[in-house]
Amino acid sequence: MADVPAKEYLCKRCQAAAPRIPSPFCAKCSEPFSGAITGPFFCSNCSNLTLYFEAAVAVYQSRGIVRRLVHEFKYGYRAHLRHVVGDWLCAALQDSRLRHREFDVIAPVPLHPARQRERGFNQAELLAELLAARINVPLKRLLERSRYTTTQTAFDRAERMKNLRDAFHLRKKADVRRLRVLLIDDVLTTGSTLSECARVLKRAGASSVYAATAARA
Repeated sequence: MADVPAKEYLCKRCQAAAPRIPSPFCAKCSEPFSGAITGPFFCSNCSNLTLYFEAAVAVYQSRGIVRRLVHEFKYGYRAHLRHVVGDWLCAALQDSRLRHREFDVIAPVPLHPARQRERGFNQAELLAELLAARINVPLKRLLERSRYTTTQTAFDRAERMKNLRDAFHLRKKADVRRLRVLLIDDVLTTGSTLSECARVLKRAGASSVYAATAARA
């Protein structure tokens, strides 16, 4: 078994095995593309759908060690793994789409209260807390999930967006007018959840909404 340094959760070998998203990838949703494209591009899904965030950024793929540890963190009640997953999230801030941007507030994607009681925590909120402390940007719980939605796994992207419509709303007394918001979630799949959250924030007056996640499915 490889040695793991104090205050670390993964050995160097496992850290190196975490799969990064290869270039080229969609500038809007980070979806990798296997073709020979050298410059920024938008995938066909993003070109055909209205997505309300400026960009949703992830630099790791939800495969192998990344997928395993995110799953353990999220469903295995192993909240301490937020430190590992948080490192993958922080790596997103070094992407060119986010590197030089300033944000007024960090906001986690909320869980429905019933699901949060079941899980015991909101994984996006734990990750947002770590990121806020690292980059010294205030965390605010701007959104609430007001409608319990059915599982998204069987839906395509358009169906996911329809399923999530009006599932979120701005929290009472939350003021996002003219704010530059960074949304946080654990995994980006189609971007439907992040887009619906961004729609609510922009409708309430946010000047821009970017998103960062630990991994891209």
